[in-house]
Amino acid sequence: MNEIMKSIFGRKSVRQYESRTISRDDKKLILEAALQAPTAGNQNLYTILDITDKELKQKLSLYCDNQPFIAQVPLALIFLADCRRWYDSYQAAGIKARPPEEGDLLLAVADAVIAAQNTVVAAESLGIGSCYIGDILEQEENVRKALDLDEYVFPAAFVVYGCPTSGQKERIKPKRPPLSFIVQENHYRRLEKEEHQQMFLEKGEIKSADEYNEYIKNFYERKYNSSFAHEMNRCAKRYMKHFTGEKC
Repeated sequence: MNEIMKSIFGRKSVRQYESRTISRDDKKLILEAALQAPTAGNQNLYTILDITDKELKQKLSLYCDNQPFIAQVPLALIFLADCRRWYDSYQAAGIKARPPEEGDLLLAVADAVIAAQNTVVAAESLGIGSCYIGDILEQEENVRKALDLDEYVFPAAFVVYGCPTSGQKERIKPKRPPLSFIVQENHYRRLEKEEHQQMFLEKGEIKSADEYNEYIKNFYERKYNSSFAHEMNRCAKRYMKHFTGEKC
């Protein structure tokens, strides 16, 4: 394995960081890595917010499922799917452009998330840990107000970075499923129940097929049917309404 592959395979989410800061040069490299990411039509359909204000970090730590460590991270970046910038460019050129629509939003979200992942890989290569904060999709009204978000701008990803503690470095990365359960050739096929059971067995999430039903029920309530999942869906629907012309 070359060094890039070792970095990708070794990377895991880090939620505990040392107090030391990230150097200006390393931060610049991480940000520059974002711009090297693939982007639809070379449009860079995203804006990156560098969250440096301590009070704002504190607010975000509360809005994002009350996770105190967010307020202490040395680097916090929010990747916005930005459908406003090009829309304004069209209007500045005298074009009577249609407003951004759902397809434009999805394309911008893809651009933003690809850029975010480039920073994660870059940070890992520099010995800097990172963690995606999915809860940025919660509390839409508070997040929109705190970040001054435009109606055509969507917080696609929130990533925090820092130097991992020794405990985080030594923590075992959760096992991923074998390729056979994820990669299919040419056509999509639904997995059979036995395959689902085998996938979780090989991941080490369960020790026998008899544990499957209980494990999945618990996961369903903890994640898929949780209050934060319903809140994220509510907020995502509110954002989508801006792109359908519905009143929020």
